[in-house]
Amino acid sequence: METETGAADTARRPTERLTYRDATTADVEALVALVQSAYRGDSSRTGWTTEADILRGRRTDPRGVLEVIEAPGSRLIVVERGGALVACCQLEARGAGVAYFGMFAVRPGMQGDGIGRRVIADVERIAREELGAREMQMTVITVREELIAWYERRGYRRTGVETPFPYGDERFGVPTRDDLRFELLVKPLLPGDAAEAGGGAAVTR
Repeated sequence: METETGAADTARRPTERLTYRDATTADVEALVALVQSAYRGDSSRTGWTTEADILRGRRTDPRGVLEVIEAPGSRLIVVERGGALVACCQLEARGAGVAYFGMFAVRPGMQGDGIGRRVIADVERIAREELGAREMQMTVITVREELIAWYERRGYRRTGVETPFPYGDERFGVPTRDDLRFELLVKPLLPGDAAEAGGGAAVTR
């Protein structure tokens, strides 16, 4: 006997494979809500990627998401499972074999289910095979030690190269402390290095 399930229940089915597609303008509202829920406000505390203790306000807005979608060389990738939005990330070609990984968000209630590991491995493969990237780069707020440690377990290396947080620009949130900085993390993308990939994840353009 079949029962009707909502999108959230469908997305939690562990046997469902992940599918990847480029975001369109029709996805903007849902993507803003996903990113905000993963990092800011009380809802973000359901997961472990929350920034609610160091930053208040918004993480992004419709204009910011649309800029990522429309920027030359940039892709905002929508990740779905069972037809439901579960994650997203930015993948941007930055020349000389370098790709940038950003705007990574996983639905808070699904963090810890292994989706993040699968997504980052699959997107690394996409960067290597479709963009010809030999290195992935990202920036992380330095006080996010647990998050940085998670990326280190995925093969990323701290470089010590830091840039200041844009204090005074509320598009990035309202800081609750005065020592926020970004650090550059890098990882070489080696051919065939997809040990944690999602196993046949479907990719559409």
